[in-house]
Amino acid sequence: MAPVRLRHPKGVATIQAPFDDNKYTVQDLQQEIYAASQILPSRQSLKTGYPPRNLDLTRPELPVSSLGLKGGDQLIVGEESASRINSTPSSFETKVDRATSIPTPSSKAPPQASSARPIFSSTTSNGPVHVSTDGGVLVHRVVPDDNSCLFSSVALIFEQDMNKAPKMRQIVADGIRKDPETYNEAILGMPPSRYIDTITKSSAWGGAIELTILAAHYRTEICSVDVETGRIDQFTPGPDSGGMRCIVIYSGIHYDAATLAPMVEAPSEWHQTIFPITSPDTSDSILVAAKKLADTLRSKKAYTNTATFDLKCEVCGQGLKGEKGARAHAEQTGHTRFGEY
Repeated sequence: MAPVRLRHPKGVATIQAPFDDNKYTVQDLQQEIYAASQILPSRQSLKTGYPPRNLDLTRPELPVSSLGLKGGDQLIVGEESASRINSTPSSFETKVDRATSIPTPSSKAPPQASSARPIFSSTTSNGPVHVSTDGGVLVHRVVPDDNSCLFSSVALIFEQDMNKAPKMRQIVADGIRKDPETYNEAILGMPPSRYIDTITKSSAWGGAIELTILAAHYRTEICSVDVETGRIDQFTPGPDSGGMRCIVIYSGIHYDAATLAPMVEAPSEWHQTIFPITSPDTSDSILVAAKKLADTLRSKKAYTNTATFDLKCEVCGQGLKGEKGARAHAEQTGHTRFGEY
């Protein structure tokens, strides 16, 4: 193990890195930097040396030795703005279709929602992943790989029917109409009427705004667990709380549900989808299990780093790097259809 000193926006820190271990990857280093700085791996920029040189983080699966670092080096950690799906909505709407089904990452809590931003979809194919916990097993419930994954997951939890995703969209639209003071143009990033029109379409993604409104409607805290980082974002229903919570799993470009069953093979009607809040923080046993579930999915690479994945414009065929590249290309050309390869 060798010390590496970090300078990041919140201060300085020292981490220990096994540079001579080929199993220690760039991604492992980024996870340690995240723990020290709270900057998501997908938003990190790293520089070292004098004059400072940028480190290439586009291949997080490579050994950390590929970065040319050594013990005693100092890393300057920066944060890229708008590098994730969860960023502030842009002025165009993009849909990314995936030619193949690949494991889905992370982020920070699901972002500020909006559909006027690139839309991606993904899935995991080796479920159900599960972890043992008090009273049974917490199961990763995979929902369809489409642009309604958040709404399908919430519908599965509250209505026991993922086909009621359109109802979830309508609840969001009604919530915005009923509270124009909270959900104004500054918060939504567009006029409320346009946001409502967009979010009720099946092609639009949801995020933090939608989870907040749905939590209030069902008087239940919605906890979103990020696969890449293990971070838990709690969307509370406010003062009108019913003292219950539920779990959704966020992989960076996809939402699934997590439910409790007496056994993995139990039929869906035996699954418990909402849970009493036994602790206001993340020490609650169901949240501990949810973090373990995210750890298992992370070990299976069941997430997507939207800052580094490879895309191709399906209009002109140009290769692009990450969601940021897709945004820039769309703004320059007006092309808004991309595929991952």
